[in-house]
Amino acid sequence: MGRLVFVTGGARSGKSTFAETLARQHGGRVCYVATASASDAEMARRIAHHRARRPADWNTVEITGSLADALTTAGRDHDLLLIDCLTVYLVRLLPPDLPDDASVDGDTVDALNAAVDAEVRALLDAVRGSPADAIVVSNEVGSGLVPPYPSGRLFRDLVGRANQALARAADRAFVVIAGLPLDLTALQATDSIWERGRS
Repeated sequence: MGRLVFVTGGARSGKSTFAETLARQHGGRVCYVATASASDAEMARRIAHHRARRPADWNTVEITGSLADALTTAGRDHDLLLIDCLTVYLVRLLPPDLPDDASVDGDTVDALNAAVDAEVRALLDAVRGSPADAIVVSNEVGSGLVPPYPSGRLFRDLVGRANQALARAADRAFVVIAGLPLDLTALQATDSIWERGRS
């Protein structure tokens, strides 16, 4: 059964660099699972930058379909799967006709919540059923500016929902701030905060 490490952080926080450092330390055969596509010049530059940083002996799989299926396949031939990043993958769940400036109806919200839950369950099943360990990188989108339009706020909530589920299920969870990783697993409160100081 594969072990799961979850890494989150804001934009340009250093989360991908930290995840890559963990992957190098692992020492096994690494598969970099890329979820982004070069949709514009800026994204193409970002992808090229990430690609140039990676060791030459890492294999790369670019996701075009199911993330869980790709992890199951890649896990057969690798010791570590580095998924970067979940946030970009979840964009695919949004309906293409979702308006930016209109409120989103309750049925759509419920359907998207269910879709995110299903994707997270499938991802966790794929990791736990694989002999390979996995590092999942995701954006901490709730710490930034509040999106000015309803669909942006909905997506922020969906990613937050996914991040919580993955952090709970992970063997180790980290948040990266200003390039410095904090081990959330070690910081997690295990006792009630109200038990201290009672006579």
